Amino acid sequence: MVQASEAMDLEAAAVAQEDHKASDRELVGRLVDQARADGVELVGENGLLGRLTKLVLESALEGEITDHLGYDKHDPAGRGVGNSRNGTRSKTVLTEVGPVEITVPRDRDASFEPKIVRKRQRRLSGVDEMVISLSAKGLTTGEISAHLAEVYGAEVSKQTISTITDKVLEGMAEWQNRPLDAVYPVIFIDAIHVKIRDGQVANRPIYVALAVTVDGERDILGLWAGDGGEGAKFWLHVLTEIKNRGAGDALMVVCDGLKGLPQAIETVWPQAVVQTCVVHLLRASFRYAARQHWDAIAKALRPIYSAPTEAAALERFYEFAETWGGKYPAIVKLWEDAWAEFVPFLNFDAEIRRVICSTNAIESVNARIRRAVKARGHFPNEQAALKCVYMAIMSLDPTGKGRKRWVTRWKAALNAFAITFDGRLSPTPR
Repeated sequence: MVQASEAMDLEAAAVAQEDHKASDRELVGRLVDQARADGVELVGENGLLGRLTKLVLESALEGEITDHLGYDKHDPAGRGVGNSRNGTRSKTVLTEVGPVEITVPRDRDASFEPKIVRKRQRRLSGVDEMVISLSAKGLTTGEISAHLAEVYGAEVSKQTISTITDKVLEGMAEWQNRPLDAVYPVIFIDAIHVKIRDGQVANRPIYVALAVTVDGERDILGLWAGDGGEGAKFWLHVLTEIKNRGAGDALMVVCDGLKGLPQAIETVWPQAVVQTCVVHLLRASFRYAARQHWDAIAKALRPIYSAPTEAAALERFYEFAETWGGKYPAIVKLWEDAWAEFVPFLNFDAEIRRVICSTNAIESVNARIRRAVKARGHFPNEQAALKCVYMAIMSLDPTGKGRKRWVTRWKAALNAFAITFDGRLSPTPR
């Protein structure tokens, strides 16, 4: 009987919910029909959404002052209590549907502090989030200002937009100094070069470290602005900071072929396997070749990095050198110089290879960063560059679908890492 009663209650609740939805749809339908009959647009100045926003905000403000005073408007209970309503004042706030003029209630002793639209607030929080999102996608302050004017009819200065995006700096500082996991199976490190105007425009590196966690999630460990060309000495500083924040061990570190970088990694994590990024090697190889030969060179290099063993890879490399060494000796030398840091991953399980090479995590991050940086051209200072890059990486994977794919694919690799690096990989709660 109890179960039957619970089932009936659930059924009644479901019916009530459907009735409520139908009522909402009916109300919205009537509003839209009335707006059409009156010739009112859905958006824009005096549009339907703007009117509804005004109605909702003013109703919420009226509710707030009622809670503050303790009695409803025109309620006799408010006579002689000391404080009371004292008219309204008008203000225009920028909302996600454009500028909306609202009336804000006041009280006699000026103790009323509205929450939904605070004193001196001229923008709703959704507008700030919109501006930050547009900036993260690579739009400049001028482009955002023009977008808001064109779509919403709102005049927002470039300085105001810059002030809005500056809000992320506090969060960035906290993020940059957060504690890290004790061990990471793989850490990818790379540098993106940006143009910073410091007296004169010059290329400066932004150092990026991205780790794959034990749970299979991609975690960007931090961002650092260098003061000159990319160097192993600065990388030593970056890696030491990562270790001091709790990352006591890294099983593998994937990097480019920067001179001195393997020694810097070994200084911080003596047991880490240093692996040259295959994608970087390929990209560097194409730099020495004519465009019409790229496809042929890529096809000839593939048997090297997909070889089952180091010996087989060496044979394929000799074949490549014999075919292309005469035309492009610089490519052969490039691979010879990187060979010691290229071959380690050939000794590992195919699942580990896939994480390191086929699904190189940092490449998609770099692509997003480059897109955001390219839209700016150059930055006035180091902080502006870091802010741009930070917003770009914070806007990665907004739906979470990428994260789900990575976690699913990671299970096989996790088993391979656990066997290969026995005793060093212990899952820790995040």
